[in-house]
Amino acid sequence: MMFSNAIKLFRLGGFDIKLDPSWFLIAGLITWTLSTQYFPLTLPGQTMAAYVTLAVIAMLGFFASLLLHEIAHSVVARRYGVRIKGITLFLFGGVAELESEVPTAKAELWVALAGPAMSVCLAVVFWTVSWLSELTLGAPALTIVLVYLAMINMIIAVFNMVPAFPLDGGRVLRAYLWNRHGDVLRATRIAAQSGTVFGYALMILGVLALFQGAVTAGLWYILIGFFVLAAAKSAFQNQLMQSTFEGKTVRALMIRDPVIASPELTLSAFVNQVMLAERVSFAPVVADGVLIGQIDKDVLSAIDRDNWTSTRVGDVFAGLDVAATIPPDMPIDALLKRIAETGTRKFLVVQDHKLLGVVTLANLIGHLHDTDQSNRRKVW
Repeated sequence: MMFSNAIKLFRLGGFDIKLDPSWFLIAGLITWTLSTQYFPLTLPGQTMAAYVTLAVIAMLGFFASLLLHEIAHSVVARRYGVRIKGITLFLFGGVAELESEVPTAKAELWVALAGPAMSVCLAVVFWTVSWLSELTLGAPALTIVLVYLAMINMIIAVFNMVPAFPLDGGRVLRAYLWNRHGDVLRATRIAAQSGTVFGYALMILGVLALFQGAVTAGLWYILIGFFVLAAAKSAFQNQLMQSTFEGKTVRALMIRDPVIASPELTLSAFVNQVMLAERVSFAPVVADGVLIGQIDKDVLSAIDRDNWTSTRVGDVFAGLDVAATIPPDMPIDALLKRIAETGTRKFLVVQDHKLLGVVTLANLIGHLHDTDQSNRRKVW
């Protein structure tokens, strides 16, 4: 689970503000860079303690700006009925964790624009205050910190508006395509492809920077590129699952009339006649039409192969596990949640103690793949 180790700091505006342990790495890197490079160049003649103090203040201001950027997204999303788990600061900045997707292309557009708009507003405020500070206080250290925060907020706004999903600009692109074609999955696929291209471009820039001796910048470009690639792929897969499984229950996707095993079968016969012949890794055990358990390769591995011919399925099968039995009317999204929580990958679909079918993570993934391929053919 993403950010499972995040620490809750406080609650602001109805949102849980959390800190992932990876944040300390980027916070330290920013503080080190500002204290050893940026402030000594822009404000020479100060002590190292002064530079470190200014760097810590600027770093905290930077992350406060990121937090406000994400709060802007979250406030607008909440107005459109989207539930927000919380806002987490981590290695690559900040992210608002949405529990559900935005309902319309219009909502997607305004939610996406809210963050960069906040960053631009913050940049204007910091530039204005820095100008007033220079005029009235004559405090160069304060002015330089404010100028840095103004500059960094403008960079945040511009970078996030690159049309590469899942950046804000990529979400604007998705909103446009969604509104134009009326197909959110198609819009997400195209926007995610733009994110993939941008991710690879960042990685190439990183490699070129490494060859030119800019090791820190090069590694940073490569890391961000990997993050954008992974995030674009994950966002598309999430949208594919939502579009494919929305409104569907286990009954619609289960394997009906599955291969079963009789308790009278020997293990040797079960392996040859069921597992190998039918190419399955497990089978429900049914006696007189009543489901009594299941048997799989884990059960077999506990039995010495020499005893397979004399041991019956009924002697060793695993009894019914409540966590692995599900009703046919269970929504697919609830099943996916159970898979994530329990790690169970195979389920027996049961009603009134009778086996109706089986459903596995593999056949859900197969259904996703088939749907994706079908949609790709429609697009082309």
